[in-house]
Amino acid sequence: MGRARALARQGDRRILGIAGAPGGGKSTLAAVLVGKLGPDTARLVGMDGFHLAQAELKRLGRADRKGAPDTFDASGFAALLRRLRAREDAVVYAPMFRREIEEPVACAVPVPRDVPLVVTEGNYLLVADGEWAEVRALLDEAWFVEGDDDRRRDWLIARHIEFGKAPDFAREWVMRSDERNAELVATTRPRADLVVRVD
Repeated sequence: MGRARALARQGDRRILGIAGAPGGGKSTLAAVLVGKLGPDTARLVGMDGFHLAQAELKRLGRADRKGAPDTFDASGFAALLRRLRAREDAVVYAPMFRREIEEPVACAVPVPRDVPLVVTEGNYLLVADGEWAEVRALLDEAWFVEGDDDRRRDWLIARHIEFGKAPDFAREWVMRSDERNAELVATTRPRADLVVRVD
């Protein structure tokens, strides 16, 4: 908490990135930080708002791998981070991913110019390849969240079930798709400034 508060006090707009595997606790940590700092100090802008729409994933033949690196608009996410850093607009509106409809919603998160800290979280913030490579340089500080992998997988399965997937399908999805993503994310850990354990 102290590190986030110190970032917010540095004067200019700062961006804190929180990365980690699917279901690893990064969204929870980011939400807790922003909640404690308050809306005048910090706003949460999630990478998941840049999920491609379901119709586009179907068109691309990638609906069965939703959540993989190429199923996001990585360049759009980087462009938003640059716009947030520039602090030229009175308010920047960011998108948000809504799990209950499995779609991103545009202009859902207002970020006023005078808010000093933007916290962003997502799986691929520290990826060094392709369009994702732009993101790390736009973060003033990056944290990597990790914990018990069995607990993380169990939680992911439960979340998929909660949002409408059958239990067998949920388990298959996690072990086939989410775990492939988690393996990639794990390789990005050395690019973080801080590793946070959430056991």
